[in-house]
Amino acid sequence: MIRDTSAQDQVLTSRQQPAAWRRWLWPGVAAVAVLAAIAWAVSAWSSGSRSFDGARVRIAEVKRGDLVRDIAADGRVIAANSPVLYAISAGTVDLKVVAGDVVKQGTELAVIDSPELRSKLAQEQATLAGLEAEASRAALDTTLARAEAEKLTDQAGIERQAAERDLERYQRAFSGGAVAQVDLAKAQDGLRKADIELQHARKDSSIKSQGADLDARNKRLLADRQRAVVAEVQRQVDALTLRAPFDGQVGQVQAVQHTQVAANAAILGVVDLSKFEVEIKVPESFARDLAIGMPAQLTSGSGEPFPGAISAVSPEVVNGEVNARIRFSDKQPPGLRQSQRMSARVLMDTRRNVLKVERGPFVEQSGGRYAYVMDGNAAVRRPVQFGTASLGEVEILSGLKPGDRVVVSGSDAFGDAERVTVN
Repeated sequence: MIRDTSAQDQVLTSRQQPAAWRRWLWPGVAAVAVLAAIAWAVSAWSSGSRSFDGARVRIAEVKRGDLVRDIAADGRVIAANSPVLYAISAGTVDLKVVAGDVVKQGTELAVIDSPELRSKLAQEQATLAGLEAEASRAALDTTLARAEAEKLTDQAGIERQAAERDLERYQRAFSGGAVAQVDLAKAQDGLRKADIELQHARKDSSIKSQGADLDARNKRLLADRQRAVVAEVQRQVDALTLRAPFDGQVGQVQAVQHTQVAANAAILGVVDLSKFEVEIKVPESFARDLAIGMPAQLTSGSGEPFPGAISAVSPEVVNGEVNARIRFSDKQPPGLRQSQRMSARVLMDTRRNVLKVERGPFVEQSGGRYAYVMDGNAAVRRPVQFGTASLGEVEILSGLKPGDRVVVSGSDAFGDAERVTVN
C-alpha cells in the first residue's frame, strides 16, 4: 500500500483576530500628521495671505527727534534786473553795440531816426515861442494898464485938492462978504464931486490892474502848458537814443541793423551782472507754506553753499507748480550766467521733539491713512495719522510709537491686504 502524507501534516490552532483599533492605529497617526501639516499651512496662510521678498521693501524705524521741514529743487539763474529797451517811436534803428558787449551806465546802445518826432518837436517849440511872446506882451500890457490907472487916480487926487482949495477960498471970501452964499455952495459941490471922482478912479485902477493881471496869468499858463508839451516831446526825442541804464552786458538784440522798427518794438536787452537770482519751481502742496524772507541755501556746481532768501512767490499755479525766486543774502558765486543751473534748499521751519519716520511712497498710498508695521516677519496694516512732512522725514501724530518698524517703500505691492509675510 502507498502511504499518504498524513503523517507529515501538523494541526494548527487558529489565532485570535486583532482588535479593530489596532488596525487603524498607523493610518490614524498618518492622518494626524497630515492634519498637523495642514494646520501649520493654514496658520502660515492666516498669518500672511501673501509672501514677499524682504529685498523688495525698505523698512525704517520710528523715532523721536527734531523734524526740519525743507524743500529741495533745481533752480535756474536769472538776472534780477534785465530790462528790455523799446523804441519810443517808429523809425530806422542804428545799433551801436552787439550781443555780449559789456557796457557802462549811460553808454549809447542804439539810435532811432524818427523824422516825424523831430518835426513835431520843432512845431511845438515854435508854438511855445509864440505863446511866450504873447505872455510877455500881456505882462507889458499889465504894466501899461496899471500905469494908466495910477495916472487917472493921481489926476483925480489933484482935482480934489484944487476943489478943496477953492472951497477954502470961497469960505474966506464968504466970511468977508465978498462972495454970495450960492458961490460957496458951488465950491462945496465941486469938492464932493472931486471926492467921488477920486474914489471911482481908485476903484477903476484896482479893477483894471486885476484884469490885466488875469490876462497876463492866462497867457503865462498857456505858455507853461506849451512848455510842458515841448519838454515831453523833447524827452521822446532824447529817448530815441537808447542808453544803458546801469553797468552790465548787452543781452539779446531783437532788432536788425538799419531796418525800420515800429513804435514800442523791442530793440535789445541789458543784463545787470551784479545782481542774480535763482528761479525754482515748487510743488503746489508746498507753495502755501512759502513766504517771502524764508532762508534758503543755494549750491553751485562746485558744491560750495551760498545763503539766500525767498524774494518772490508767484500768485498763480502752472502745471501743478509755483514759481519762486531766491535772492543771494551775502555774496554770489563768481562767473554766474543766465539760465545756469543751481540746487536750492528752502528751510521752512523746525519742529522739536516730534515722532517721525523716514519718508517714503507709503505716505501717499491709501491717502496717507495707513502704514504697514512689522510684527516679526509679518507686516500688519495699521491706521496712522501723519503731520507735516519734509523731504526726508514725516511727522507721526498717532498710530505708531517709538521703535516701530514701518515699511516705507515697496508696500504698494501689498494691495489692501491686512497682513502679509515678508521673508
